[in-house]
Amino acid sequence: MAKTFMVETSARHVHVTQETLEILFGKGAELTVKKMLSQPGQFASEQRIDVVGPKKTLSNVSILGPVRPENQVELSATDARSIGIAAPIRESGDVAGSGACKLVGPCGEVELSEGVIVAKRHIHFNPAQAEEFGVKDKDVVWVKIESDGRSAILGDVVCRVSPKYELAMHIDTDESNAVCAGPNTVGEIVKI
Repeated sequence: MAKTFMVETSARHVHVTQETLEILFGKGAELTVKKMLSQPGQFASEQRIDVVGPKKTLSNVSILGPVRPENQVELSATDARSIGIAAPIRESGDVAGSGACKLVGPCGEVELSEGVIVAKRHIHFNPAQAEEFGVKDKDVVWVKIESDGRSAILGDVVCRVSPKYELAMHIDTDESNAVCAGPNTVGEIVKI
């Protein structure tokens, strides 16, 4: 029997530093948990902001917590183009030289000279899961996704291995729409 994993849609979102959070929401601001995510300790917060590009604004964008050491805005390629940002496809955390934007909250705004990316599709594994699937950190694989009328094989999927992770594949909304992903969508590695 094939080994499968859940495929989750990662919609547009922002990661912020504590300093940025306080500029956007006021001194001493803290993120409030709205919903826990599949990765341990990660959550969607109640806080929402606007992401402003040269052409237009994306309103009501979720901030994911907890706060991070660097600001990062993750958009789909469609989102980035629609607001006029040249956002490279990158792994999370690789923001050097990436797209620029402005973040606007209820108490202030922050100009980011870099930090906007289109997240590279990836699978999270803890070390035991990686061993079970026969992959290592940074391996690039192909994944087959079966769906009703839109099955596909996606290449360039990065394996990310850490004791902090749990097994799940993350794709953005463009990719999710392309394969008609739903809440029970699963993937299977077909080429390593």
